[in-house]
Amino acid sequence: MLNKLLFGSTLAVMLMLASSAQTADEKDIVDTAAGSKDFTILVTAVKEAGLVEALKGKGPYTVFAPTDAAFKKLGDEKIKAVVKDKELLKKILLAHVVEGKVMAADAVKLDGKNAKTLGGAEFTVAVKDGKVMIGEATVTKADIKCSNGVIHVIDTVLIPK
Repeated sequence: MLNKLLFGSTLAVMLMLASSAQTADEKDIVDTAAGSKDFTILVTAVKEAGLVEALKGKGPYTVFAPTDAAFKKLGDEKIKAVVKDKELLKKILLAHVVEGKVMAADAVKLDGKNAKTLGGAEFTVAVKDGKVMIGEATVTKADIKCSNGVIHVIDTVLIPK
């Protein structure tokens, strides 16, 4: 009886741990970003631009995700103007997405090369003082694995030319 009780308790604990241990790489890019308090503006912008389904797609994609603080650097007036212009919003957001899964170790090897985004913009990848940069943005957190790609957190919004 004690063995059955111990086995049952152990099994219950294991199942509880397994169900609560859903990792980011089991969620897609959109759900992973939506689960973070740092990407509320980005997630709202993705919804406004109608890109949710695309970023939930098979991929794989690499997303350079600007934080709310990065968006706030633009200023409220600029953010409001961009959100009103859906085509511009979409162009800016797609400038943060690269086709394929580019992990930080791969990005370091791209030092001095250009990365072409899904929006058609190109940004130079650089490694400075051990930090990866894309355009004017610095990667502050890398390799957030998702079921359909990877997210790298950046400190500046990439604006295509």
